[in-house]
Amino acid sequence: MKDRNVIYVAGPYTAETDFERKQNIQRADEVNADLWKRGYYAICPHKITAFYGGLVPEHVFIDGGLEILRRCDVMVLVKGWEKSNGTIGEIKEAIRFRIPIYRNVNDFIMRRPVDPIYFKGLRRSR
Repeated sequence: MKDRNVIYVAGPYTAETDFERKQNIQRADEVNADLWKRGYYAICPHKITAFYGGLVPEHVFIDGGLEILRRCDVMVLVKGWEKSNGTIGEIKEAIRFRIPIYRNVNDFIMRRPVDPIYFKGLRRSR
């Protein structure tokens, strides 16, 4: 193993259709699998609760994801994160807990975190 960091994979989950949701899960899973293949420990919350909608209130999934994030060492973003209110909330939490954020796997490998100032003014859409 390269190091013992636990990596949180963050990207869009919610979508208008089940097909689009499956695509979001697949993109996140591909990033997750890439990290594992490279010898890192990664957590993909998309896979943990995939299609559990209605099991518990939505806020329970959000709160659980944020709690998992707080226990991770770094965050790696998935393509399309900019359009995801959930990911924007996760980024804000990562900044609050001083968890380094990487735009993609290659930036993580090269240890090029995003300066938190980049996310200043980032807002969730309505």
